[in-house]
Amino acid sequence: MTSFLKSLASHCLGILTTLLFIVFTLIVFIPLLPLAFLKFLIPLSAWRVLCNRWLDWLASHWMDANARHQSLLLPTRLKVEGLQGLSVDDWYMMIANHQSWVDILVLLRVFNRRIPYLKFFLKQSLIWVPLLGVAWWALEFPFMRRYSKAEIAKNPALKGKDIEKTRGACEKFRHNPVTIINFLEGTRFTPEKYEQQKSSYTHLLMPKAGGLAFTLAAMNGQLHSLLDVTLYYPEGRPSYWDYACGKVGVIEVYVRQLPIPHEMLGDYSEDAEFRARFHAWVNQIWQEKDALLKELHVSH
Repeated sequence: MTSFLKSLASHCLGILTTLLFIVFTLIVFIPLLPLAFLKFLIPLSAWRVLCNRWLDWLASHWMDANARHQSLLLPTRLKVEGLQGLSVDDWYMMIANHQSWVDILVLLRVFNRRIPYLKFFLKQSLIWVPLLGVAWWALEFPFMRRYSKAEIAKNPALKGKDIEKTRGACEKFRHNPVTIINFLEGTRFTPEKYEQQKSSYTHLLMPKAGGLAFTLAAMNGQLHSLLDVTLYYPEGRPSYWDYACGKVGVIEVYVRQLPIPHEMLGDYSEDAEFRARFHAWVNQIWQEKDALLKELHVSH
């Protein structure tokens, strides 16, 4: 009976946490939609810059509300290292390992109001997610469509289209400080994906450097620092429902602020020498991340 009551309480907590996410999203969505409509209705750059600031303000308050209810309701403790020296007035590129949908909730909790609002590169299909798809569109999250080699072979006109879209999206980020986040693995880590890739790392999938290279080049030096974030779940990778139900005891977040060398800005698609140099830089960062995860697994 005790086990049943604990399970019932846990599921009730998960339902309450999820409902609060939905309620706060609806509350923010009410002013967000007309503001987004006005932004695109009036084609003046100064007006759109101002609207973007208001939209980011709404998004930050949405994150504040969600962070508060997570802190109050959930027993999860966040252990965070490396937040010194961050600023809301700078431009950042953030990279992180990706293990669970919980990663995004954790990143928003940890970095809100410490750095500029996070912009994620999203799959094109996510624009159809109810409410959130419109919100992401209004907040100018870049929606990406990756074309496979087979699709390009069938329609050569598609070659380079994803790069053009990356550059177009990054142009919008020049006016206000921003943090652009890229999960270099491109997908969540699972043992099945790890085996399929035959990854050369112990706790990571292989990094995909192209998107990072295109973003850095498109911003042309305006992204001043690279935030290398390592997420670690000592109790194992949780699902969203595990987290919402209060079944995650601790999450560890390690942050490194690294310089972005000028020689890492170049033509990734056409310059083979630059491409090799960029891969070496990314692989070095990934090796250091993997070493940290190995150390954490051993110490726990």
